[in-house]
Amino acid sequence: MRNAVRSSTALFPRGETSALVSIELKHLRYAEAAERCGSFRKAADLLALKQSNLSRRIRHLEEQLGVALFERTNGGVRPTAAGRDFVSGVRRVLNDLQIVVDGAKAVGRGEAGYLTIGFYTSLSAGNLRASLVEYGRRFPQVEIKTIEGSRTRLFDGIQNSMIDIAIVTGEPASDCNRSMVLWSERIIVALPEDHPLAANEVIYWTDLKHERFLLSERDPGPEIQDILVAKLSSPGDLPDVVRHDVSPENIKSLVGANRGVSLMCEACMGASYTGVVYREARDGNGSTRIGYRAYWRDGNENPALRNFIRLLEERYPPVANGNGPRGASSRIPDPSP
Repeated sequence: MRNAVRSSTALFPRGETSALVSIELKHLRYAEAAERCGSFRKAADLLALKQSNLSRRIRHLEEQLGVALFERTNGGVRPTAAGRDFVSGVRRVLNDLQIVVDGAKAVGRGEAGYLTIGFYTSLSAGNLRASLVEYGRRFPQVEIKTIEGSRTRLFDGIQNSMIDIAIVTGEPASDCNRSMVLWSERIIVALPEDHPLAANEVIYWTDLKHERFLLSERDPGPEIQDILVAKLSSPGDLPDVVRHDVSPENIKSLVGANRGVSLMCEACMGASYTGVVYREARDGNGSTRIGYRAYWRDGNENPALRNFIRLLEERYPPVANGNGPRGASSRIPDPSP
């Protein structure tokens, strides 16, 4: 395929700017090499061409431009005033073009570009934060955009290609055809620092029987409430739950104000709030945990997503966690030969 550059005043020496001329990119490279080497022969050797071919192409270029670029001498060639100006512009064009080419290749390899990640957990600590930090270290030229929202909003974003991948809790979604199990986190009790249970290193579910629980209506609040009900409900006796349409972070502020206690995922412990302490919730079988999964859409060809999934597979191998993706393998085929 022949590359062509539409020349403009930026490439021409000072002078007339007639109709645009179609110039082959390789001819610009020939002129640049000839000026740099001071010889058609040396330039031809450098470019692995016959000297006669290079000389003929440069002559044709001069005819296209209507101006002499080089003075021919027995000792070689030297640029005319117009030639020096022209080659200076050519070098800028070639340099800019190389930047564009390198950038496109980097995007194709997933080493640059954009990646949009949806979530509704805290980024103050935990595995999601650690994964994002590691991905940023490996691929510093990829711009990461994060979207925090409900499970429904995140899955809608995946389907309409606004979100590349979502990290959420709960069971597999029926509307996403790619998913993989990631990690699990302990359920943590957030207490006012002067609460009697704050003196305990570990809190058992039975200790919480008579507490008022403050939960967010936003995800993963509903899933945490399901766990709470499963642990503490009995016939005719449901836990005292007050739901607020605020973020989980603001729930902590309410806990610090002695409005009640709350339950949250382990990653939320990374952010400290005045008057709030955290304790692990256990039963006779040990810690209570909630699982996380990654979801993405089949057919998403974003190379940056491919590299992010590979990183997740490294950190949380499907074999090790005992559960791979739903449907076909989650592993993205490598397009490189």
